[in-house]
Amino acid sequence: MNVLIVSQYYPPENAAIPAALARALTERGHCVRVLTGYPNYPEGRIFEGYRQRWRARERHDEVDVLRVPLFIDHSQSALRRMLNYASFAASAATARRFAAGADVIYVYATQMTPALGPWLWRLTGGAPYVLHVQDLWPDSITGSSLVSAGRGAQVIDALLGPWLRAVYRRAADVIGIAPTMVATLVDRGVAQPRAHLVYNWAEEQDAAPPAYVPAADGTTRLLYAGNVGDMQDLETAVRAVHQARDAGVHLTIVGDGVALLRVRELAEDLGATNVAFKGRVPSDQIGELYQQADFALVTLKDLPAFTGTIPSKFQAALASGVPVITTVHGDLRNLVEQLGVGFTANAEDAASLELALRSAAGCDQRERQALRDRARNAYSSQFSRQAGTDAIATIIERAAR
Repeated sequence: MNVLIVSQYYPPENAAIPAALARALTERGHCVRVLTGYPNYPEGRIFEGYRQRWRARERHDEVDVLRVPLFIDHSQSALRRMLNYASFAASAATARRFAAGADVIYVYATQMTPALGPWLWRLTGGAPYVLHVQDLWPDSITGSSLVSAGRGAQVIDALLGPWLRAVYRRAADVIGIAPTMVATLVDRGVAQPRAHLVYNWAEEQDAAPPAYVPAADGTTRLLYAGNVGDMQDLETAVRAVHQARDAGVHLTIVGDGVALLRVRELAEDLGATNVAFKGRVPSDQIGELYQQADFALVTLKDLPAFTGTIPSKFQAALASGVPVITTVHGDLRNLVEQLGVGFTANAEDAASLELALRSAAGCDQRERQALRDRARNAYSSQFSRQAGTDAIATIIERAAR
């Protein structure tokens, strides 16, 4: 089977899912090609060793990669961000010759624009395509800080809504990453038999994690590792951690983003000495940081679009056997409570999060070890890379047939 993967992001960018799927498909005996952009995410500038031109071919092990140009941006400008998304969509759509001969196309839809080419090709007799939806559109746009509420959101709904419904109708199969997302996709026109739930997975370490060792001084070590953006609502986390300082809570924020300066300034203004910032670190060091944490923090703002979102930080924590504290409503809250892998609080509510932090800090060593055991077991059974790639590969193979 010849499989084409279309993804705006691909290594050397941190694009674990399309890269892992490419490896899994080649291991199953399939021929895999990747259509992607020039690496620039998340810094918003081209990676060293690359320069943009009309086409560039690479070979990643057994995978043939074609890079096409795009407008590079990762700012807070709505216009520039949309140009980034739309330019890749338009550029990729011109690569039909590279797509020729594919039996099936897999679209990694972190945003929906990469589906433009496969949708157009399908209209004119091209291969069936499978959508792997990571963020619901237009919800994730209209609910973000890039677009003002009211008229702007209405215009985006009017422009994107009909096209999105057409993309869903033409798709051979559509994959969602959370139960609520799958239900929403069905409501928006995806036939029930073609809608599938596959949880995302985390970067997995080859070596077994070291034994858990609590902090010698009794501190409860919290780790936030990921994008420090407007939607992550880390201001609420800083306030809650500061308020719970007498419980021995300490938060380390690892990562970068448009909100980092603002979050740093808030911590300084509050005098929150129990909040530390490490900036961006190499991905191969994240596992070590999780092993030094008692709990992982997973936060998002209180927006309807996030009720069907399971941030990748959740899987990363479980893969390392680290229980979580989350403010994300909906599916993630339900999973944490049903699986017994951490504590939950209300979004954008510092008092509620403070209570959750104090409950976590009050756990003794036996309770913490039980939480860690449940976290590892949950990851192995429901969220592992093997489980995810097997499920997606099966869907792709069925779509090709």
